[in-house]
Amino acid sequence: MKIAGSDCDGRATEPDLRFFPAGACLYYGDILKRYSFGKNERLVANEQFKAVLKGNLSAGDALLTVYMRQNECGYPRLGVSVGKSAGNAVLRNRLKRLVRESFRLNREKLEQGFDYVVMISPRFSNRSKKAGTTARRRVTFERIERSFLALAERLKHKKR
Repeated sequence: MKIAGSDCDGRATEPDLRFFPAGACLYYGDILKRYSFGKNERLVANEQFKAVLKGNLSAGDALLTVYMRQNECGYPRLGVSVGKSAGNAVLRNRLKRLVRESFRLNREKLEQGFDYVVMISPRFSNRSKKAGTTARRRVTFERIERSFLALAERLKHKKR
């Protein structure tokens, strides 16, 4: 699939409009910038996670627990932590991918200038152990997205 760029002999090609979401900007550079999830938008260092957790601003539900703290960057950043109690490595990595994708696609809806740390709720881990592995595999992107956005909205009102 060729979206935009140049063909084999170096001539510029037009983007194939079938692959763009409705309302997306059609400039190749803008799309990469808008939908990317760069290193500067991630929390990676242990100190960064500790700083957000020390902020004492959190909300949780049966699936996720979200912590939030203001940063100096001016844009939202994300850190994801999934403990071993959530399942095996395959399941933990799947959950992390779903949370990152939810953040990436909904970053405009989030409060700007804040760091978010998302953890799988201990209630989910304990309950899903009793229900078995199939219950943990049934977690969908839509469910994680709905939970993440609702908790972020709750935190936005909590901080005021």
